[in-house]
Amino acid sequence: MSTSTTSAPPPGTQDPPPTKTTGGAKRPSARRSWRRALRRDWQLYSLVILPLLFFLVFRYLPMVGNVIAFRRFEPGGSILGEQWVGLRYVRMFLSDPTFWQVFRNTLWLGLLTLVFCFPIPIVLALLLNEVRRTALKRFVQSVSYLPHFLSIVIVAGITMQMLATDGPVNHVLGWFGHDPIRFIQEPEWFRTVYVGSEIWQTAGWGTILYLAALTTIDDDLYEAARIDGANRWQQIWHVTLPGIRPTMITLLILNIGTFMAVGFEKILLLYNPLTYPTADVVSTYLYRAGVESNSFSYAAAIGLFEAVIGLVLITSANQLSRRTVGTSLW
Repeated sequence: MSTSTTSAPPPGTQDPPPTKTTGGAKRPSARRSWRRALRRDWQLYSLVILPLLFFLVFRYLPMVGNVIAFRRFEPGGSILGEQWVGLRYVRMFLSDPTFWQVFRNTLWLGLLTLVFCFPIPIVLALLLNEVRRTALKRFVQSVSYLPHFLSIVIVAGITMQMLATDGPVNHVLGWFGHDPIRFIQEPEWFRTVYVGSEIWQTAGWGTILYLAALTTIDDDLYEAARIDGANRWQQIWHVTLPGIRPTMITLLILNIGTFMAVGFEKILLLYNPLTYPTADVVSTYLYRAGVESNSFSYAAAIGLFEAVIGLVLITSANQLSRRTVGTSLW
C-alpha cells in the first residue's frame, strides 16, 4: 500500500495570496492630503471666500426667482408668486410683435459687436508686437487702455457730446459743406454709434490678453521661419496666429456666450424713443416691462428665454471648437 505525497514548492515560488482591494482605501489618504493642504495654505484658500459668496448671493440664489416666469407675481405678495400659470407668459411674449422686433435688434447688435469688436484687439496686439520703439509702444498702449477705465456714463456722455447736432463731428462735416446729421436721433445711425463706441472703449483693453499670449511664443520658431525664408507676414500667419489660437478661441467662446447680453447700460444711456426701431434690445425691453410696468412675471419669462439661448450658444460653440481645433473651455 503506497501513499502519494505532494512536495511543497520551494519558498519564493508561491503565488501571493489574493488581496482584497476596495475603493475606499484611497479615500482617507486623499482626504488627509486635502486637509493637510488646507491647513498649510489656509491664507490662500481664504481669499476664495468672498468671490464664492458673491457668486452664491448674486448669481445662484437669484436663479430661484426664475420660478415667477411660470407663476403670477404680484407686488406685496409671495416672492415666489401667487398662482401657477404654466407657460402663459411664454405664450404671451412669443405672440408679441414687439418682442420679435427687439429680438431682431439684439441679434443685429450682437452680431455687429462680435464681427467688429472681436478681431480688432487681435489686429492691434499684432501691430503693437511689431513696434520696436518702447516709448511709442507704451504711449499707444496707454491711450488705447484709457477708455476702458472710464465709466459707461462718461463714455455715453462723451459719445453724445461728440455726435450732437452742434458737436465737433458735425462741425467737421460743416467744413466740407455737409448738413448736420442727427446721429443720436436717427434710428439708422444708432448701430454705427453703438458699435463704434464699443470698439473705442474695449479694443485697447482686449489687447492685454493677446499681448500676454504673444510672450509665450518661442523665439526659436521665428528663427526657424526666417531660416526657411518666411517674411514678416508669413511669420505672423504661420507662427504668431497659431501661437495665440487657444486664447482667441477661448475669448471667442466667451463672446458668443454673451451674444444676447449686449451692453444694457450703454444702450439705456444712448437710446431714446426715436431710436427704438433699431436700438431697443431684449435687456432694455425687460427693464421697461419689468421695472417700469411692474410686469415681473412677463419679464422673468423673457429673461429665462434669453438665458436659455445664451446657454445653447456657448455650449454649441464649445463643442464645435473642441471638434474642429481641439481647444475648449471644458
